[in-house]
Amino acid sequence: MAPSPPHPTPRATAVEILCLWATTHNSVDILFHATIERLTDLDRGLVKTLVYGVLRQKEYLDHILRSFARHPLRKMKPRTLMTLRIGVYQLLFLNRMPESAAVNATVNTLKEAGQPPWLIGFVNGILRAVARSRATLPTADQLAAAEPPLLNHPAWMIERWQARFGQETTRAICRINNAEPPLTLRINTRRTGRTLLLEALTKTGIAARKGVYSPASLVVDTFPGSIAALPGYEAGHFQVQDEAAQLASLLAGPLPSRCRVLDGCAGLGGKTSHLAEMLPPDGSIVAVEPDPRRYRLLRDNLRRLGHSQAVLPVRTDLRGYAAGRPQPFDVILIDAPCSGTGVIRRQPDIRWNRRPEDLATYRQTQVHLLEIAASLLKPGGVLIYATCSLELEENQEAIRLFIERCPHFAAENATLFLPEAAHRLVDGSGYFSPNPSDGLDGFFTARLIDGRGL
Repeated sequence: MAPSPPHPTPRATAVEILCLWATTHNSVDILFHATIERLTDLDRGLVKTLVYGVLRQKEYLDHILRSFARHPLRKMKPRTLMTLRIGVYQLLFLNRMPESAAVNATVNTLKEAGQPPWLIGFVNGILRAVARSRATLPTADQLAAAEPPLLNHPAWMIERWQARFGQETTRAICRINNAEPPLTLRINTRRTGRTLLLEALTKTGIAARKGVYSPASLVVDTFPGSIAALPGYEAGHFQVQDEAAQLASLLAGPLPSRCRVLDGCAGLGGKTSHLAEMLPPDGSIVAVEPDPRRYRLLRDNLRRLGHSQAVLPVRTDLRGYAAGRPQPFDVILIDAPCSGTGVIRRQPDIRWNRRPEDLATYRQTQVHLLEIAASLLKPGGVLIYATCSLELEENQEAIRLFIERCPHFAAENATLFLPEAAHRLVDGSGYFSPNPSDGLDGFFTARLIDGRGL
């Protein structure tokens, strides 16, 4: 029997993920989850730290590398550049990582990949030079405060945000996007309470605190282990969900008796399960999701949280579902596909994958989804539109275009449905629109009423 192949090391896995990302520009989340099956939980944690950390600090790491590498970075092959970035990231950001491990184990990934000795020596020399000089190198924070600042975001994105939010808020958004976000939980109120889960976490030595805006939120600032290892996970006591997404679902309520709800872009079911908690006993939800992986996870989450009876998951897209002429719905949620610029702190590759011209393409899809949803809504029904984007084209502009085409719809002020603490996150037009400088994900949510039944 042939010996089984050796388990990949965390650094080698991180290099492979980053090389795949550099050549395909696929979502790093998808690449990460597809690559880590053979790793232990501890190794998975290091891989994620390296991959996501390099993407958050890519400009800064390249700035440092240019001081040591005579060869232009743009002419380096992806494996060489990603190995160097991973090595420098460990040296400058992972204070508890021994220098020998940061350099030797990183260089060894090139040996394992069969790279030529001259290239191994080249990378080894640069990393050792950085290690000798790291006490005198400028930090990422120092360069972010310099003029011009180095903010680890593409120039077009920074320019847009400065025109919209001003320089100070833009720098705050970039600073938050460059740091690892906390883990935020939404309590499953059907199975536990916030104080009860907080006590359970505290008893096991996990530091957590109540969220600022959502009454169902708990924030865990640092937890290196698997989410499934948290107390109450298997019992369905919580769902991982940022406070912004939790608040977005509240705009659907209060739900009337015997209501029919449609989640037209269900994804993994974060908002679906929240709506299920808000549902009256005689209500029902249809959750539409076409992607096979997300559909499987949607069903798993609904089962774990105890919502399988109330929610019918359907594996199709909204257009396909509408073609079946279902009975009209009282409430429809469209959590639309978008650029994702509000969740860059959680998905750091988004900043490097997006282009300005993408926004018009997303908006076209978003308005189309809203029009399909409008055709499935009862007169007088509620249509909730949400994105995790900061961009006007996908948010206010998409709503404006939709209402032009469907003038019987009108927006309601979000403050009527949100807790008082969240009122300051509502803009002058009544839309819920926080950004990362508020301490939560960037989001946009509009509550629209079909005036034909009023």
